[in-house]
Amino acid sequence: MSLQRVDLEPESAVSLPLQPTPPDDPTSTSAPTPVFVLKALVARLHREQNKTQDLLSSLGFALRSFNNLNQFLELIPLVASRVTDAEGGALVLFKPDGQVRLQRLHCQEGQSCTDVRRAIEIVTRPGDSTIETPADLDVQVRQYLGEDLQLFGTPISVRDRERGRLYVFSHDPNYSWTEMRRKLVQLVADQTAVAIVNDELAAELRQKQRLDRELEIGAEIQLRLLPSQCPEIAGIALAARCQTASRVGGDYYDFIPTSHDLVRSNVRLASQAGRWGIVIGDVMGKGVPAGLIMTLTRGMLRSEALNQHSPARILKHLNRAMYADLENSHRFVTLFYSEYDPKTGFLSYSNAAHNPPLLWKAATDEILRLDTWGMLVGLDAETEYEEDRVSLEVGDTILYYTDGLTEASNQHGDRFDEENLVLEFQSICQKRAKPDEILNYLFDCVQEFIGPHKSNDDDITLVVLQKQNSSS
Repeated sequence: MSLQRVDLEPESAVSLPLQPTPPDDPTSTSAPTPVFVLKALVARLHREQNKTQDLLSSLGFALRSFNNLNQFLELIPLVASRVTDAEGGALVLFKPDGQVRLQRLHCQEGQSCTDVRRAIEIVTRPGDSTIETPADLDVQVRQYLGEDLQLFGTPISVRDRERGRLYVFSHDPNYSWTEMRRKLVQLVADQTAVAIVNDELAAELRQKQRLDRELEIGAEIQLRLLPSQCPEIAGIALAARCQTASRVGGDYYDFIPTSHDLVRSNVRLASQAGRWGIVIGDVMGKGVPAGLIMTLTRGMLRSEALNQHSPARILKHLNRAMYADLENSHRFVTLFYSEYDPKTGFLSYSNAAHNPPLLWKAATDEILRLDTWGMLVGLDAETEYEEDRVSLEVGDTILYYTDGLTEASNQHGDRFDEENLVLEFQSICQKRAKPDEILNYLFDCVQEFIGPHKSNDDDITLVVLQKQNSSS
């Protein structure tokens, strides 16, 4: 679509002659007929109407096409003055900091134009201005310019707040502010308000896009910090998945080599002697703050695990190290830390107020909860943690999980709860399912429970550990 060119030069004053010559008889000297005078008047009104429509149409096209607000605002005083046959126009904007600024002035260069510019600039000068309301601006400009100037101002309102004034003026003593002229000025002011709103919305959208990109980067970093795959540890099989409720989550799981030898080697195949830490945690809260604390927890826990202390002592040291940071953030971490020893088949563990993992004993078909006493990480710097251990037999399966699973709710407000989890976990274990099959089954169960068109409000993380034959 091309912008229609509109002649914005002022038209010469048109006056109907008292004795026009009819066009069909150039030699005639007789007086014009009333019909001819009426036709001439209608033609003139039609031309004026077309000019106004073309100007407003061009302004509408500029509103749709211009990406630069300042470029659009340059047209406003010019169009406002032309559609009203005024001498000139001025656009004054109110800034968020309270300043009033002459944005644009249009008029024929001369003393009158200079006077108008000086008047508006003086009454809006920072520090000297006594403007408290938009009406004060009108009054002071009129007082400065005197009664000879015909001045009309209309508000530019955005969201019930006046953001500026649009003025048109004329020194012609016969110029009058008809109802039509007032409506045309208001129409131009309304289009100015639309342009201001569009510019602010575009700025908000750009800011949102920047924030979205930052969140995407944060989510990518967090995803890379979680294990990309489960390590192959002699005697056990593993499966894990973290499903975040938002882009950046507060759930955490990890598989930690507890010796420097394992860290330096290719730890994906770890049939060598060496204990492995299996950990799951949950930061109170969601989003970026929880994700940052999760990242902090991961780094500090990995450092503590390399000291090869017992699980209880590792949690004690971690709690002391993180206490100051978590106290200031008013957030806490639940954490279950365990270590599996491939040599002995024992799993040692300590719990910092996390959901106790479920152990299914293959020989007896019973469910046990692996739990010890211990406070949240970051709640009390002097907290002591207990420790326990369990011997794993072939087929024994452990489910580590976060409370996003048991607290998942359906459309009626019912929660999945731990009782349903125990039943479903025991049911799938009885079928001698592999860890990845158990993982998929439980995620399907909770999704079926909350409904196909509803997403969970909290992060869900599951880790499945299963004891296998040494030859598997």
